[in-house]
Amino acid sequence: RLEGAGPKTVAAVWHKLGVTDIEGLEQACRDGRLRQIPRMGPTRCKSILKAIERFRSRTGRMLLHRAVGYAEAIVARLRKVPGVYEAIPVGSVRRRRATVGDLDILVTARSSTAPRRAFVEMPEVAVVLAEGPTKSSVRLTSGLQVDLRVLPRESLGAALHYFTGSKAHNIALRTRAVHRGLKVSEYGVFDREGHRLSGAREEDVFRAVGLPWIPPELREGTGELEAAEEGRLPKLVEEAELRGDLHVHSDASSDGHCTLEELWLAGLRLGREYVAVCDHSRSRPLGLTTERLLEHAARIRAFNRAHPEGPRLLAGIEVDILPDGSLDLPLEVLASLDWVVASIHSRLRDSGARLTARMESAVRSGVVDVIGHPSGRILGSRDPYPFDLPRLLEAAREEGVALEVNAQPDRLDLDDKGCRLAKQAGVRVAISTDAHLADHLANIRYGVWVARRGWLEASDVLNTLDLAHLRAWRRRGHRAPRHEPRSPAAH
Repeated sequence: RLEGAGPKTVAAVWHKLGVTDIEGLEQACRDGRLRQIPRMGPTRCKSILKAIERFRSRTGRMLLHRAVGYAEAIVARLRKVPGVYEAIPVGSVRRRRATVGDLDILVTARSSTAPRRAFVEMPEVAVVLAEGPTKSSVRLTSGLQVDLRVLPRESLGAALHYFTGSKAHNIALRTRAVHRGLKVSEYGVFDREGHRLSGAREEDVFRAVGLPWIPPELREGTGELEAAEEGRLPKLVEEAELRGDLHVHSDASSDGHCTLEELWLAGLRLGREYVAVCDHSRSRPLGLTTERLLEHAARIRAFNRAHPEGPRLLAGIEVDILPDGSLDLPLEVLASLDWVVASIHSRLRDSGARLTARMESAVRSGVVDVIGHPSGRILGSRDPYPFDLPRLLEAAREEGVALEVNAQPDRLDLDDKGCRLAKQAGVRVAISTDAHLADHLANIRYGVWVARRGWLEASDVLNTLDLAHLRAWRRRGHRAPRHEPRSPAAH
């Protein structure tokens, strides 16, 4: 759970110092006891203290996919309560933030009694924090706090806007309303005399201040009001526009758990046109050597010939970017594949400059299609490494290489800010699941949510292309293998 404290470190501080928790580790760093352990000098102690600080800043928040699971289950239950008209999750979940502090749900109903009782009596409730006619709060056994607000139907639109947030967005919109002689609250839109003008529909709130409706994912106070006023709001990418998945794993290498047929069936069920099978290369445990990779690619192509209908399986690889910036397999072998994802899995504590140079070397190799999970973050346990994204994007634009939005729920990497920078730089992204189980191909929606928060349209996303156009994209500019990349130290 703590960066820089792997199994060996944990065992050493337990055996030598009797430390069993983060608080004890922090105290051992501060009082100098940690230095009794070999290779635990002042620099390492300082690094661990910073890791503890980052860990504490992350605690108390739940990953989006888990929060969405709770929200969908609770809303489904409330919608079945007699007298309930609508039940809608709002707040960070509706804006699709990567992590969620608590869950807010709005309900309109004939009476607040029935939905309120159904809410506080849910089996997953650990404790009822408050119960009232318009607001009730509970804490679930998972630790997640959930707030229920029951309101009249005529206020639903205003309440949807208000409780969706963000705070910065709401302040900006209310300020705009004041300049027009209006007041906007969770109850509606009012004139100077306090007469209610509208509020039943969310669109009414925006219309009152002279704006079109703004998608929830954009409501972060980062220029969305100005874009709306100037007619520059993007037509955000939809999950239905994705034609394929460009990074999945099979049982051919270490950590995949599904056969080619299982991947094919999952792609068929989800309506995919293509699925890129990208198992690990040889530097990973049980990864593919050159010989095994070529055999695997032959099996994939034979499978396609035996299954002329349904999604095409692309013979690919997730090739490691090694510490010296070279790729883990020969360039001519990589060039023979249908798809190449290049990722960093080792030496994650290298300097930002070195990590950037490693990825740039891969981009300029002439055989790489996409850089996988570029920041290396694991939500809740590992912060992104400090690489130079603008420099990487410049190289990617020059070489015609995409960056991945990895849809694994604990990665979501690139993040939304990175997506927006990629769009501005003219670099496409590939939204991929990095699925290790066939069922995980459905996780692509989490990557779509990230892309939407990053203002991306279908034209910004590589795998909205059909297979013929995807292949044409690959042929432009980066299909000829070049020299082996130089060591980052030489950059």
